[in-house]
Amino acid sequence: MTLKAASAAKPVQKTLRHRTISAAVAEDLRRRIIDGDFAAGFQLRQDALASEFGVSRIPVREALMQLEAEGLVKIHPHRGAIVSELSTEEVEELFELRALLEPRLLKASARHLTEEDYRQLRAILQEYGAELRAQHVGRWGELNTEFHRLLYRHAEQPRTMAMVFNLLQECDRHTRLQLSLTDGMERAEAEHAELVELCAEGKIAAACALLKTHIENAGKSLREYIRDHHKA
Repeated sequence: MTLKAASAAKPVQKTLRHRTISAAVAEDLRRRIIDGDFAAGFQLRQDALASEFGVSRIPVREALMQLEAEGLVKIHPHRGAIVSELSTEEVEELFELRALLEPRLLKASARHLTEEDYRQLRAILQEYGAELRAQHVGRWGELNTEFHRLLYRHAEQPRTMAMVFNLLQECDRHTRLQLSLTDGMERAEAEHAELVELCAEGKIAAACALLKTHIENAGKSLREYIRDHHKA
């Protein structure tokens, strides 16, 4: 490698390393927000976070910008990054988008699901049920996201999949809230199992209708909880 080429490679390596640090900080902060360690309205100070992670403020700032794009924080000019709290209107928009996009993905994917896909889906259902009964909140969102991703994996609609994945991430902590503080746990478990069986039986239209209702009911339940919580 020539001296010129070597010198040109260094900034690329530095950039990749820098992005890795930023992604790691974002992942840790995302987990703590979703788990409720940082409540809505909590101020995330860049200098304190940089000190905690042992990094400069630059990757912390980039991590916070990523979390803002995901809807988990809001960055204000004079207050910095604040953990966001969705309004009922925002919740309605998120779940309406999911109810619009996900049945389309399921319709395109369901007939192509394989025996291995069904094995994985049922394994997720089994673990999901165990975690619900054990009240292990930390795994609910991950399992829910993986369950839906597997259902849609053969849709061959990458842009829609990317949008839905982002929506699922944005909904994660709110889905956990809806499951743990409302009567949604048993209902979600039963509807997930029914979705798998309808797809396995080739009843795609019925599966898509159930999925739409499943998402709409989750959003409605969460909106009602938020309204009641704000009144209290």
